Amino acid sequence: MLAQLRRSHRFLKFGVSIASSAILVLGLCSCQTAGDLDITGSLGDKTEANRAADPRREVDTYRERFRANPKDPDLALRYANALRATGQKAQAVAVLEQATIGHPGNKALLAGYGRALEDNGNFQQAFDVLSRAHSPEDPDWRILSAQGSALDQLGRHEEARQYYSSALNIAPDDPSVLSNLGLSYMLSRDLPKAEETLRRANSHKDADPRVRENLALVVGLQGRLTEAESIVKAGRSPEEAEANVAYLRRLLSAKENAHAEMTKKPPVATAHAD
Repeated sequence: MLAQLRRSHRFLKFGVSIASSAILVLGLCSCQTAGDLDITGSLGDKTEANRAADPRREVDTYRERFRANPKDPDLALRYANALRATGQKAQAVAVLEQATIGHPGNKALLAGYGRALEDNGNFQQAFDVLSRAHSPEDPDWRILSAQGSALDQLGRHEEARQYYSSALNIAPDDPSVLSNLGLSYMLSRDLPKAEETLRRANSHKDADPRVRENLALVVGLQGRLTEAESIVKAGRSPEEAEANVAYLRRLLSAKENAHAEMTKKPPVATAHAD
């Protein structure tokens, strides 16, 4: 898994998932909030395009269908999902923005649009759109989890955890929600709590393999490299295990380098309103 992430230069997207490696590690060291983080929101949000053997072919297929019938909300959603799967985030947002204008009450479109916005880094807008994708009378735990992810990426961790709690009330012990919650603790530098939560997520037989990679990083960030390496190697071929370990070590090395750089610089004074 980490080998695949290394090739694509990103971590989980969850939803979610963890974050871009350098940004996450620097954020943990420098107390910055999640700005550009790419975590959690769609962990467990498996689209048809994600499952396709060749997402680029899916893009071509749905592009032609969508051009022939641009008012079809289902086609818009499928096309946008294919675009997201190939990294064309801004294009996915544009497709779904137009689709929601034509179908403002379509909950599935709003959910897809919100996830696409989050994928593109438009976290506040994503949260607002996702809020329209379900109602208090009929909440969707997947959307609640995605809203929590958006709040985490805005640095509003306590609020995010309220959404994860609500999601878990509907889907108790769901591993994708637990993973998001664990990453929320990681972003606020509560690593022991993050580890505890991610271990709960990883204990589920149907947990996404990415949960294990999150757990390995949290364990490694606490200085237990040998244990972290054993986690990322579990169930992998020798070649994949070696690549995973090498990538994990680079992440942890980046964290140490960032910490060393911080100690060389004086703290930046912050302004306070009188």
